[in-house]
Amino acid sequence: MTISVKTKWMGNIKFESEGQNTGFSVNMDANKEAGGDASASSPMEMLLHGVAGCMGIDICVIMRHNMDDVKELELEVVGTRNDDAPKFYKDVVVKVHVNGTVPAKVVKRAVELSHDKYCSAINSLKAETRVETYLNGSRVD
Repeated sequence: MTISVKTKWMGNIKFESEGQNTGFSVNMDANKEAGGDASASSPMEMLLHGVAGCMGIDICVIMRHNMDDVKELELEVVGTRNDDAPKFYKDVVVKVHVNGTVPAKVVKRAVELSHDKYCSAINSLKAETRVETYLNGSRVD
């Protein structure tokens, strides 16, 4: 399955990115120290949003028969970046908080399955991914 986005410069260093499969858009901006307006999430923050959303959705799907017993489901994702460029994530910690009457073993199993198998965002961070870049139709090596 191929998923694609088209991202358009909106002035200064703001961008709007539209999912070509869904049509939904998100805005991105840099922080003020980098010359942005800090008017939207940064691209690196968006990666963490993706991890939280992906794992949250997985947990809901895996526990679909128990969701009536969930009163609160919250995920906190903290990433530590490399000090020097490229400033990739060296460590990512996902904290899942579930309140309700779902048995602990059911919740634990859902979190484990998401982390180990189903969360594509987490597994993309763990994978060695081939990335190709093109400038005006020509490959940049």
